[in-house]
Amino acid sequence: MINRAGTSSTKYDGRQAMFGQPDVIPAWVADMDFAAPTAVTDALIERARHPVYGYTLFPDSLYEASIDWMRRRHGWTIERDWLVMCPGVVPSLNAAVMAFTQPGESVIIQPPVYFPFFSAVTGTGRKLIENPLKYEHGRYGIDFDHLEHCAKNAQLLLLCSPHNPVGRIWTPQELAQLIQIAEKHDLRILSDEIHADLIYPENKHTVLATLGGSQSRVITAMAPSKTFNIPGLNLSMLIIPDKTVRDAITGVFETWHVSASNPFSITAFEAAYREGGAWLDALCSYLRNTRDCVAAYLDKYLPDIRLICPEGTYLLWLDCSAMKMSDAALKQFFIQQAGVGLSPGILFGKQGSGFMRLNIGAPRETVMQILENIRAAYNRER
Repeated sequence: MINRAGTSSTKYDGRQAMFGQPDVIPAWVADMDFAAPTAVTDALIERARHPVYGYTLFPDSLYEASIDWMRRRHGWTIERDWLVMCPGVVPSLNAAVMAFTQPGESVIIQPPVYFPFFSAVTGTGRKLIENPLKYEHGRYGIDFDHLEHCAKNAQLLLLCSPHNPVGRIWTPQELAQLIQIAEKHDLRILSDEIHADLIYPENKHTVLATLGGSQSRVITAMAPSKTFNIPGLNLSMLIIPDKTVRDAITGVFETWHVSASNPFSITAFEAAYREGGAWLDALCSYLRNTRDCVAAYLDKYLPDIRLICPEGTYLLWLDCSAMKMSDAALKQFFIQQAGVGLSPGILFGKQGSGFMRLNIGAPRETVMQILENIRAAYNRER
């Protein structure tokens, strides 16, 4: 248990602004309450001992650590020239939209989905096309027939893989069908794979760009930020094999004059990829067990809340539609009656109506206390 209050933590010190009260148990913003790997902290302390924190280049060792991580963890052999370091995945979404579409052109997203996907399109003057995921028998899938129709009029698809918030890991067959549609309609894909390392032990993630026919069509966004709980350091990478595509997106970043280079983010990024493997394996096992505890608890005590069982990420998508509340009432129930701060599903698009997103990246004691609070509030309301 680590007390994060008073550290300018968005998750903890932002509770009053987000929920209207400062004492809810926070399980919303997507960072974890676990300490980063010791190797990361040690590397940061060592770097801090050098008393000059000036402008910093991306060292060869950073690229080497990234290349080695992708080979070991994802079986993907990449080249240094393919790597573009960026100040986060969300800026990369915006950069891709601006690089590969013109104002008024169309971009596809697949809601319910992480809400910056919406603003990356609408905030840049592009037209938003929604290809909603299909929710059938408690599981989400891609509506390929509808996607085929959407692709006829679009230039870019923003893919979330693994998917936030529904927790799906797309199968090789689903991804191959996606590539087939993209090739047929000359569609580029920005594949946000920031959660690619947070996979439960029984599952396997497939990097979209490893599939045939994708080399010139796919931009892959990855980072150690979610994986090793260092998102506040704001460094990610794009992996872009095609030079023309790479030049287009780096050109956008250059116009912003925003550097991703930071002596501490570089240090943490490299240390995590070099030495964080065992820590990550332990984390994924712990998260899997927490997920299963949540599923069992809901089945036993909260039958009106249904877990959409995730295959990856530390984010649980909860179907609360059986509680028969409006989205506003649902939000207030969790905050005021249960004293817990979750993310309302409606933030992820209208398809999230009736859902809530629960972050289980915390000690299990905290997660179980959240469930106990919900149960007590639920029983009082009945």
